[in-house]
Amino acid sequence: MKKKPDHIVFNDETNNYDAYLRPYPTNLTAPKIEPNDMVSWKRSNLYSVNNHFKSKFEELKEAYQNLVATFNDNDLLYGVNYNFEPIVGNTYHLYKKDEDYFLSILAPEECTFNYVGSYLLNSDKLWQKVTTNGRD
Repeated sequence: MKKKPDHIVFNDETNNYDAYLRPYPTNLTAPKIEPNDMVSWKRSNLYSVNNHFKSKFEELKEAYQNLVATFNDNDLLYGVNYNFEPIVGNTYHLYKKDEDYFLSILAPEECTFNYVGSYLLNSDKLWQKVTTNGRD
């Protein structure tokens, strides 16, 4: 078979001219195909993706800080002095005397000790800091 010129669209398999079937222009007078300018699209979407990652990072950072604070509170509370067995679901109060900490069932308004904070023993045996009367 004789080779056709480059500007002629001929399908050798079907032995037909099939320029009209192509999804792109095939003649020499067709408009130039130019790719879309993707810079603005990329820039705007990159901004929203970066904001998404930043907010997720801030959430993870806050969760990590809360975890560290909970760990430190539990480390402190399991190391302080108390002469009773704490009951799950009850709130206890942490006080400081000189350099020593101690846990008490007495509320801050019932005593004159140096109040540090109030904590609840949850079902997982973790101490959770609670706010009482607007205090931390």
